[in-house]
Amino acid sequence: MKVKSSEHPAMSHLDLLARLMDSQFKIPGTNIKFGLDPLIGLIPGAGDFATLLISGYMVMILARNGASGFVLARMTMNILIDALIGSIPILGDIFDVGFKASQRNMKLMHEHYVQGRHRGGAWKLVIPVLFVLLLLVTGLAWLSYKIFMWLVQYNS
Repeated sequence: MKVKSSEHPAMSHLDLLARLMDSQFKIPGTNIKFGLDPLIGLIPGAGDFATLLISGYMVMILARNGASGFVLARMTMNILIDALIGSIPILGDIFDVGFKASQRNMKLMHEHYVQGRHRGGAWKLVIPVLFVLLLLVTGLAWLSYKIFMWLVQYNS
């Protein structure tokens, strides 16, 4: 039995969150939309960690609502790409404006629901991948902080 993803309460909540993170605002005079992700990412280290937590929350909710292991793996890959490239100061924030990982993940989930393959979880896959991702981003945040502090001391 196929379920319309728009009728699922978790989907509508996550759609709103994805839009807030990736495309809530528009640069006047352009078609460029962005969300809180690149803005929060401007905070060295902590910003990237915060957006990773939000992405992890979204994947966890999707896993609880029947996302397959394949879909969750693709979503996790989007988060990994976003976290690794997004952690590069300034360039990563520009990348976040274009990549829109949360909306990519919601698109994957909507396609998954529309195709009627929304049963089955993937906790055995998601938990280890998110843990590794958390360690990676924590390490990148620490490195960004150290570089930032070195630059501050160097310019003093």
